[in-house]
Amino acid sequence: MSNYTKRTKDELARRVAQDIFDGAYVNLGIGMPTQVANHIPAGMEVVLHSENGILGMGPAPAAGQEDFDLINAGKQPVTLLPGGAYFHHADSFAMMRGGHLDICVLGAFQVSATGDLANWSTGEPGSIPAVGGAMDLAIGAKQTWVMMDLLTKKGESKVVRECTYPLTGIGCVKRIYSELATLECTPQGLKLIDKVEGLALDELERLLGLPIQA
Repeated sequence: MSNYTKRTKDELARRVAQDIFDGAYVNLGIGMPTQVANHIPAGMEVVLHSENGILGMGPAPAAGQEDFDLINAGKQPVTLLPGGAYFHHADSFAMMRGGHLDICVLGAFQVSATGDLANWSTGEPGSIPAVGGAMDLAIGAKQTWVMMDLLTKKGESKVVRECTYPLTGIGCVKRIYSELATLECTPQGLKLIDKVEGLALDELERLLGLPIQA
């Protein structure tokens, strides 16, 4: 068994932020991806988008400084940078569907080795009732990245040969950012970008039950 330490949620958000390029227009999905806003490197201009109709989000507000009239798609209070704007969600969806976003960062229930995405329903009672903007983002953005834990609470891999949950998009995911490794999805399967120190490649393959090209 390998001896390794998992990335914390904060470290994972910082890892995603490292790969965002200067001048990018980026949508951060509900949940874990919203934390990426707190780690955009200083001196970079990255325009953050929220599907409810915001461009130019900043980091999360300090405690006590929240404005609950200014929220993201997950109903979390956000800040607005100078030059930022908010607008009708129909205009926001036109941005998403029109290919105007460079990157979207989404959570997921499952991702296939070739980049299929399932992130809106597990079919369980009480699960999310509709897909929302996930399909529009997954297909409309120039790159779709997934940020998630690799394993479920039961220890089952969320990266699979074929998704068993309802699909959000086919072949749309380019990268998976997780607590153990960063992986690239290709038509030929998974490629390793990086992994946490001390985690052997064969151990990672065992956890996922899939081959990974180094």
